[in-house]
Amino acid sequence: MKKLRLILGDQLNKNHSWFDEVDKDVIYFMAETKQETGYTKHHIQKIVGFFKAMRQFKNELEDKGHQFIYYQISSKENKHNLQKNIKSLIKQNKIDKFEYQHPDEYRVDMYLKELCNDISIEKEAFDTEHFYTKREDLTEFYKSKKEKVMEYFYRDMRKKHDILLDANQPEGGQWNFDKSNRKKWTKKKEAVPSYLNFEHDVSDILKEIDDQKINYFGNIDAEKFPWPTSRRESLRVLRFFCDELLVHFGDYEDAMHTEEKMLFHSRLSFALNTKMISPKETIERVVKHYHEHMNDIDISQVEGFVRQVLGWREYMRGMYWNQMPGYKSKNKLQNTNKLPDLFWTGETKMNCLKQAVNQSLDHAYAHHIQRLMVLGNFALLNMVDPDEVDAWYLGVNIDAVEWVEITNTRGMSQFADGGIIATKPYISSGNYINKMSNYCQSCQYKVSKKEGDDACPFNHLYWNFLSEKEEHFKSNQRMNMMMNLLHKMDDEKLKNHKKQAKKIIKNPNAY
Repeated sequence: MKKLRLILGDQLNKNHSWFDEVDKDVIYFMAETKQETGYTKHHIQKIVGFFKAMRQFKNELEDKGHQFIYYQISSKENKHNLQKNIKSLIKQNKIDKFEYQHPDEYRVDMYLKELCNDISIEKEAFDTEHFYTKREDLTEFYKSKKEKVMEYFYRDMRKKHDILLDANQPEGGQWNFDKSNRKKWTKKKEAVPSYLNFEHDVSDILKEIDDQKINYFGNIDAEKFPWPTSRRESLRVLRFFCDELLVHFGDYEDAMHTEEKMLFHSRLSFALNTKMISPKETIERVVKHYHEHMNDIDISQVEGFVRQVLGWREYMRGMYWNQMPGYKSKNKLQNTNKLPDLFWTGETKMNCLKQAVNQSLDHAYAHHIQRLMVLGNFALLNMVDPDEVDAWYLGVNIDAVEWVEITNTRGMSQFADGGIIATKPYISSGNYINKMSNYCQSCQYKVSKKEGDDACPFNHLYWNFLSEKEEHFKSNQRMNMMMNLLHKMDDEKLKNHKKQAKKIIKNPNAY
């Protein structure tokens, strides 16, 4: 039986059982298409990173004897449409059976189901063999629970997979060390090792993209592309994280600094989300390293990392499949404003925004607190349409695939789901940013000032947002303290905050 097997750009799992044996009757198919580069506007490093990793994956498996048909973005045979490409190949190669791995994006899942309904040959879908959980596991877990709080799921996962446990109890005496993950980093503190970068020359890929007139944004050094694009390189990043960064990862997980863009973050998300490495081997390696160096590494460092990968990552994927397709259109706060141009240009007088936006434009990456408490916070306080926020986050970050992007952005960051994922909106005045970074020190606005044109714009936007959205938070107990402070505020003071906030919202690019 002659088979055609589809591999998507985020299914680069060399350890998948498909590749255990070479079968001359199996043809693997991969394609770089305008259908995928065009569904949103992407950062150039994201497009290049996926194409480079896909080509490397194909070459390595081809070297092992597997048969591949690969359409580059410039291939003449490429119809730039998933269904059309597959239908054409089935006919040309007289295929008897079409096989694919379950996509992690609802949109692509629908494409493939429609395709399977249209073709008359045998077809079968397989697991990607990547995640700890199946699509429906989280739905089943919360079936009898009132709230879908991540912490319950995380603890269950720790027990189920025997991770950081001692006699079925959490190592270190508690399940969560989040309160230890909030230290501010300064130059006088622990030195940050030089980043492990891969200086790939991707000039040829960039030329193909330009020749095909693909629309993109962001910056790239085509002769020194830094991201891992193979399993071997991804494992090197994992080793580097364990050897050099894990010891202080948890401490400065939420910290931000103008001179150290990445601090002690692993930068493994692109490798994980393309499936070049798996969450299981990642966690096993990190926990093993911790147990071998327990005299030097505190439990809070490793638990913070495990919580991100085993907890949030698996939880967000489960929530995605639990809530789609309706989740993509949720806008409980009824925000409709346009995303400010500064998100595309990096031109702003607010230093925190300038740092986070320009880092995103230059590196296609910002860590979770920059995404949540600077970029997301500003967008939410400006009451930006979550559709526009989603599109920007999905495009700008090299690790962004919809199942993990939209749940974090529309749910946790923008509170557009009304509290399905986050129990309260993640908003703050300038005080939080000042507490966790040195951004405010070199900003022309004064974070300590609550009134006036030179006061931090976040201070005005914060109180205006609480006032404007008060009706939405009346029954939210976690917002009681904030709302009580709002109600105690002097009327004239609140009036001034709202006046300044409206000026900012009307023309955010001027600030």
